[in-house]
Amino acid sequence: MFIYYLTIGFQIFCIYHAYKNRSPYYWYFIIFFLPLIGCIIYIFTQVINKQDVTAITEEITTIINPTKKIKDLAKELEFSDTFQSKINLANAYLENKDHKNAILYYEKALEGNFKDDPYTINKLVHCYFETANFDKVISYANKIDINKEFRESIYYYGLALEKKDLFDDAEIQLKKVDKRYSNYAERLELSKFLIRRNKKENAKEILTEMASEITAMTSQNKRKYNVILAEVGKILNEI
Repeated sequence: MFIYYLTIGFQIFCIYHAYKNRSPYYWYFIIFFLPLIGCIIYIFTQVINKQDVTAITEEITTIINPTKKIKDLAKELEFSDTFQSKINLANAYLENKDHKNAILYYEKALEGNFKDDPYTINKLVHCYFETANFDKVISYANKIDINKEFRESIYYYGLALEKKDLFDDAEIQLKKVDKRYSNYAERLELSKFLIRRNKKENAKEILTEMASEITAMTSQNKRKYNVILAEVGKILNEI
C-alpha cells in the first residue's frame, strides 16, 4: 500500500513538473503507463540537471578512486599552468589528506602575482599545522586577518603558539573560540590547554557550559556531539 501511494505521489509530481516545464507530450505517456520506472527515468533525466548528475558522478568516482581526481587535475596543470589550476590540484591533495603535496602546490600558487592571496595563505596555515611545522603556521597566520576573515584558523594559530612556548599569546587566541552553542571541538581543546596551564577552574567552567548546552539539545543534535560529551564528562571527573 505504501509503494502504491508513493508511486501516485511520484506521478503527480512528475506530471506537474512536466506541465510546468513544458516537457514533450511523450513524457506523460511514460509517466502514466510505466508508473514507478517512468517517474524515476523522468526525475533523473529531466528534474536533476546535468550539473547535479556530473557532480554526483564525480563524487562517487572520487570515493571509489580518490587518486583519479588528482591525476586529472595534474594533467590540467600541465596543459594550463595557472594560479587556479595549482589551487585546484592543491585542494584535491588536501581532500585526500596529502598535506605535503597540498603545501607544495599552494606554495607554487603564491608565486608571482598571487603571493599575498589570503585564501591560499589560510589553506597553508591548516596544512602546515597538520605537518607540525608550527613556525610556518605562525608566520602565515600573521600575514592574514584571521580575526575577521578566517576565524577557523585561530584554533591552529593558538595551538601553534603553545607549541613554541608562547603561552600567553596562545591563550589570547584560543579563548576567541569560546563561543556558546558552537565550536565544541575547539572549546574542548581550549579546556585541555587551560588544564595544561594549571588553570583547572577556568577549564571546568568551559566544560560545564559545554555539557549543559549539549545535554539541552534535541536528541538528533545531541547525537552529533555524543563523543565530545563523553570526553567532557571524563575530564570533569578527573579534575
